[in-house]
Amino acid sequence: MYSPGKIIYFDPFFFKNGGSKPKFFLVLKIINDDVILASLPSSIPHLSSAQNITHGCLEIPETCINCYIFQANVPITKNGWSFQKNTFLHGQWLDDFAISDLSSRYSIENVEYEIIGELTDHELSKVISCFANSSSVKRKYKRLLSTK
Repeated sequence: MYSPGKIIYFDPFFFKNGGSKPKFFLVLKIINDDVILASLPSSIPHLSSAQNITHGCLEIPETCINCYIFQANVPITKNGWSFQKNTFLHGQWLDDFAISDLSSRYSIENVEYEIIGELTDHELSKVISCFANSSSVKRKYKRLLSTK
């Protein structure tokens, strides 16, 4: 279930701070077979309203902005799936999750979670490159993303 590029929809997703809501989850990397480095995509841009929204990596070092943008209705998975709204992966919000915690909390497919699809190899490569080369992503995550 957890492999790089996999998009999963949790309903609800339980955040580390105690909150919960329905949420997409993008697996970026598996670390030592027991931890996932992931991004929680958002339809909220957290960018200047003057910022042009184009598909791909957005890096603005002087304002510590790094995000990867999936434009609405642009197929990004191997099965042709796309987000219905412009969707943003913010580099400064990457996080790691223990696979054992996720597996114990979300055990019933199509009830507690749904596997949406897997990013195309090209799209996943662009997302990882965007974060691995960012000045605003945590160094430990940049190192993890840069190793095979």
